[in-house]
Amino acid sequence: MAAPLPKTASQPPAGLRERKKQQTRETLVDAGLRLFVEHGFAETTLDEVCAQAEVSKRTFFRYFASKEDLALDPSHELWSTFLGEMESLRPSGGTVFEALQEVLLAALDKMTAPHWAERMATCRLLAEVSPSITAHNLSFCDRISSEACKTLSARLALTDPEDLRTRLAQDLLVAAFQSAVERWAHAPGRKTALGLRTRVQHALAAAAQVTMYAGTPAHAGG
Repeated sequence: MAAPLPKTASQPPAGLRERKKQQTRETLVDAGLRLFVEHGFAETTLDEVCAQAEVSKRTFFRYFASKEDLALDPSHELWSTFLGEMESLRPSGGTVFEALQEVLLAALDKMTAPHWAERMATCRLLAEVSPSITAHNLSFCDRISSEACKTLSARLALTDPEDLRTRLAQDLLVAAFQSAVERWAHAPGRKTALGLRTRVQHALAAAAQVTMYAGTPAHAGG
């Protein structure tokens, strides 16, 4: 058997390559978000983003399909993690909405990267003033929801294709999350993933009560 080739400077270990890729990705996101905030999303060119990050356009397109894709990267990271967490979901005897809450909170617990919370808040605020980011985000949310519903139906052994519970529960989950992240992004003070998680918990608790008698108070959640 031939001996394995030694690693060279042009062939760094897989772990090092992944760290370098992640560093490049974060550099692009930080550069883009900073320029979008300072000059406006529509007014900022792709050339300017690449120049700020000191990368080529070719490198940019290895990571992102568009400026909108870059601007929404913090949100995409959360919801991609959400889909990953869905794979380990096990029936617990609760409602479909409770199962989704568990998955979303588990995904939020994994948002531990430095500056993720600040990026997420900036992402949300940019979406409020940029129609193209909003449209891109709606399309992404629809794809995520469709995938989540398929996985959830499989994990909970829901075999009826006409069963509306998964989609309605997913839509309610997204609505609660959007309400929470909006309040969180506009609130004064330093942004943290824990702060967002708390807001999301309060919104989910309120969402769980939407079919209850109107006189039943829901936790305001701040």
